[in-house]
Amino acid sequence: MRGGYLDSAGSPVVISGCIGPRADAYRPAERMGEDEAEDYHREQIEILEATEVDLVHAMTITYAAEAIGVTRAAAGAGVPAAISFTTETDGRLPDGTPLADAVAAVDEATGAGPVYYGINCAHPSHFEPALPSGAVGARIRSVRANASRKSHAELDESLVLDAGDPVELAADYLRLRTRCPSISILGGCCGTDARHVQTIADVVLPAKGANRPE
Repeated sequence: MRGGYLDSAGSPVVISGCIGPRADAYRPAERMGEDEAEDYHREQIEILEATEVDLVHAMTITYAAEAIGVTRAAAGAGVPAAISFTTETDGRLPDGTPLADAVAAVDEATGAGPVYYGINCAHPSHFEPALPSGAVGARIRSVRANASRKSHAELDESLVLDAGDPVELAADYLRLRTRCPSISILGGCCGTDARHVQTIADVVLPAKGANRPE
């Protein structure tokens, strides 16, 4: 690890520099090409690289070209990158690309550059049927799901935060890990709080000996 931090139990702590997509993640005003995305994200990645981050993690990414640009900018700065896509209720990225195809496209364009992939800002019921299998599926290690089953459009119009059901969400995570054992980084996105993360830990850790959720 670059930072070399340990928690109170002496376990290594990974410092992740978070990167968001350009503009509105749910409704990008315009899509960048790979080169434009690399140029756009380079400055922030270089600033993060100058700190003690162990990697940069781009979350809520909606199309492959931006992920490719982030990955290339990170490689140029000499810092590892993780990529998390978001999906609509049909398991496809907001631009209509199947999740498996998006992962494969980024890996092909960057020589399998990302250290791993994740899914965030979508409920497990949205993306579970679309989880890829085989070598592509093994590249997905992180899930930070929404607590709510609502679509992105419904969430945008909601006046009250939908916290969903922490117990139900934890059961969803356990099922995801059973289906896709490579998933080892667990957390929460929209609508989740400490209750959800604790419930996930209580269910998943005894069952699978998973890494601690974050």
